[in-house]
Amino acid sequence: MEIGIVGLGRMGMNMARRLIRAGHKVTVFNRTAQKVTDMVKEGAVGSDSLLDFINKLKSPRIIWLMLPEGSVLEDHINQLSRELSMGDIVIDGGNSFFKDDLRRFELFKAKGIHFMDAGVSGGMWGLKNGYCTMVGGEEKIFKTIEPILQDLSPKDGYLYCGPSGAGHFLKMVHNGIEYGMMQAYGEGFEILKASPYQVDFQKVAHLWNQGSVVRSWLLELAEEAFKESPGLAGISGYVEDSGEGRWTVQQAVEYGVAAPVITASLYQRFLSRQKDAFSNKVLSALRNKFGGHALFKNVDVKSEASAGAGGVQPAKAEKDVKPKGL
Repeated sequence: MEIGIVGLGRMGMNMARRLIRAGHKVTVFNRTAQKVTDMVKEGAVGSDSLLDFINKLKSPRIIWLMLPEGSVLEDHINQLSRELSMGDIVIDGGNSFFKDDLRRFELFKAKGIHFMDAGVSGGMWGLKNGYCTMVGGEEKIFKTIEPILQDLSPKDGYLYCGPSGAGHFLKMVHNGIEYGMMQAYGEGFEILKASPYQVDFQKVAHLWNQGSVVRSWLLELAEEAFKESPGLAGISGYVEDSGEGRWTVQQAVEYGVAAPVITASLYQRFLSRQKDAFSNKVLSALRNKFGGHALFKNVDVKSEASAGAGGVQPAKAEKDVKPKGL
């Protein structure tokens, strides 16, 4: 089949490569011209503007967008809605909010253009392993693009999820779950680090992936990370979020669904970006006022690092701890 891909970032470029290797004719456009040049060397048809890109595709066109949510995506959507022809197909494969899909679906529908939303998971490993793809929109159009999905995905790795917005809705919840899983792994390894037992984190991650109930691809990635840096030295604790976790929590609130783990993991990411959270300063001040507990200055915290939070000594090994009852 013939397909055009707009956006040659970490995933878009590898998706183009995977489709080229599967025998599809792939036309590409990216704001950074060098990436287009690189893909031409690998067999893609290059274009130097969005209009040039559109003109190089035969009607009915199939265009897959891999662009960041926000003004960049919105600008491309608006230009495509003006320039494309009746019967063309636009697929948004980025991390978009499902409610925006509903608006964009109607925008294109008014002009006889089909709009599909595709939640894509697989990251940098998708070129080799394939991309798990969740698709929303018209089912008849899903059937049209299915050969592309088959070559992008591993076996059983794509699904028609329902009408417009369904694909990105599933991807949103998928990423919310991912937040919670990552947070649980992070907390577990921190407890191991704080314990008196000198464990090899890489070996632990490898062990837990051998038949245990917490085995996962994320744990395989943790093993790789600990192999590269056993103590994760030089890595900042700053953790960004790309939006899906926030949207998942917002929808949980809207639907009246309890999602405490996903919500907590999102808030933990917010906290990770504060060097010295003001809320923690308030807590410290209040403890001092009602209980006379010591106030630590920044320099004091460093000197007390080995004593744990609030100057409390770390717990002794289990054999030295006497049970105090339930």
